[in-house]
Amino acid sequence: MKTSELFKTKTVLSFEVFPPQKTSSPDTIYKTLDQLNDLYPDFISVTYGAGASDNSASTIAISSAIKNRYRREAVAHLTCINQTREDVLSLLQQLEANHIENILALRGDLNPSVSPQQEFKHASDLIAFIKEHGDFNIVAACYPEGHGEASSIAADIRNLKIKVETGVDHLISQLFFDNNYFYAFLERAECAGIDVPIEAGIMPVVNKKQIERMVTLCGVDLPKKFTKMMERYENKPEAMRDAGIAYAVDQIVDLVSQGVDGIHLYTMNNAYIARKISEAVKSLLASP
Repeated sequence: MKTSELFKTKTVLSFEVFPPQKTSSPDTIYKTLDQLNDLYPDFISVTYGAGASDNSASTIAISSAIKNRYRREAVAHLTCINQTREDVLSLLQQLEANHIENILALRGDLNPSVSPQQEFKHASDLIAFIKEHGDFNIVAACYPEGHGEASSIAADIRNLKIKVETGVDHLISQLFFDNNYFYAFLERAECAGIDVPIEAGIMPVVNKKQIERMVTLCGVDLPKKFTKMMERYENKPEAMRDAGIAYAVDQIVDLVSQGVDGIHLYTMNNAYIARKISEAVKSLLASP
């Protein structure tokens, strides 16, 4: 099933996982998926690799397992900054052979130590290529607080509009910790005529090091309530975990009450956290 169809009947709940580190056992991700599958997510996305690394084989293998072993819809991430057209065409053929219909199309992270290919400079270039070479459901990223490389919020919305017009079927937002940024973004998107479903990306924070890394990578704003929580529990791991779960649940309850299209949970491969949050919001996400 194409994930864009899911939004017609319910508030969607989806999870993100990532391939194991090369130093970890490949089996660890399947232990996580065993537990996540029991939570009945509407789909599970699989990241491609940060910092311009190439994990395409792992992404396809895990996405295939989600689709064909676990019988869940899979969304495979695909980045293009370091790919040629032949590379991407080969990956599309592999995804099609594994019955994977959904792709999250991304430019990918720039890496100063890796010279990018010049065939796909923007995510919109990749989206257009995918549209020409298969019947895929295309998902793209959006940024409630603006993309870090955009010259302005207005320019970011213009670029997003280009992606959607090129062929995007639904959007997943970058993480945020203040729902007001997301609501303001939805207003801007509506004014720009962007009318595809938009999922809110939520990341439960379980330790201070994790959030410091996220702020460095994504440049998200941290509300006073959130920073106070970190300061209070940073040396109490279990309390920090539980507080992070509670904060995420509060965000989701507010978002669902405001009619959000869906929630995309960045699980960090932590099934315990995904379970606690899913159980807390399950009744809110039931089909009407």
